[in-house]
Amino acid sequence: MENLKTEQFYTEYKPLLFSLAYRMLGSVVDAEDIVQEAFLTLYKSGGFDYIQNMKAYLCKIVTNRCLDLLRSTRKQREDYFGTWLPEPLVATANEITDPMQSYLQKELVSTAYLLLLQQLSYVERAVFLLREVMQYDYEEIADIVGKSSVNCRQIFHRAKRSLHVKNDPDQMDHIDQEKATNLVEQFMHALASGDAVQIMKFLSVDAVLMTDGGGKVKTIPQPLHGHIRIARSMTGYWKMLPRNLTYRITMVNGLPGIVVYMDEKTLTVISFHILDDHIAHLYFAVNPDKLRHIY
Repeated sequence: MENLKTEQFYTEYKPLLFSLAYRMLGSVVDAEDIVQEAFLTLYKSGGFDYIQNMKAYLCKIVTNRCLDLLRSTRKQREDYFGTWLPEPLVATANEITDPMQSYLQKELVSTAYLLLLQQLSYVERAVFLLREVMQYDYEEIADIVGKSSVNCRQIFHRAKRSLHVKNDPDQMDHIDQEKATNLVEQFMHALASGDAVQIMKFLSVDAVLMTDGGGKVKTIPQPLHGHIRIARSMTGYWKMLPRNLTYRITMVNGLPGIVVYMDEKTLTVISFHILDDHIAHLYFAVNPDKLRHIY
């Protein structure tokens, strides 16, 4: 009976908990592990009869596991070689056609927003997500993160001000999906043709390119600025790659993106931030450790 109850709660709450953990960590694999651990903890506790708010109980486990992991890996993140990007969340063909999975994809945030969240402290990130995304009141958040409700209110407003100073998160990803897909397709054709002039047409003048190889793949260690420099760099990079590349355009973090394959192995995932019908940011995830979950 308890196993059946666990499965029911798993079906109901897994998408919500994964969304919380992924936004906290920027890691698909770690988020999945933590969600699995939360349900294992629930099953072992046998507390189905005395837990009054199952959603809050599971969110508390996931949030605190995320905070513990972030603190324990702080040094590793600080010593990360080059630019750090979150692990891309790539939709499969089945997920695109499945209505529920399609909905969940749209609910997940873009690479640009994930990077914005990473600029908050761990506790600020937790409080902000629990309030803004999970819609918890401050008393519930206080119980989850172990602080007073007054303190949580202050933390939330400080985090919200910080995010809005940099960019309005509510407006970042509200784009026309069909137009964005067409833009990405045209950009990819230009890239494959090796025509730097054509590539520039799809980029904002002040576009930024960020690549994450994690020190395991040679990449540009610092962000590259300007549509001319980016077009030239990408043209040179693409010409060095083998000719047996294939790619597919799919949803990456809820927005149109590209997965590039070589010999059926994922070579890179490209995600975008589109602004005013041009590509404002390009994010190349090349670190093989961050692509192991993508097929």
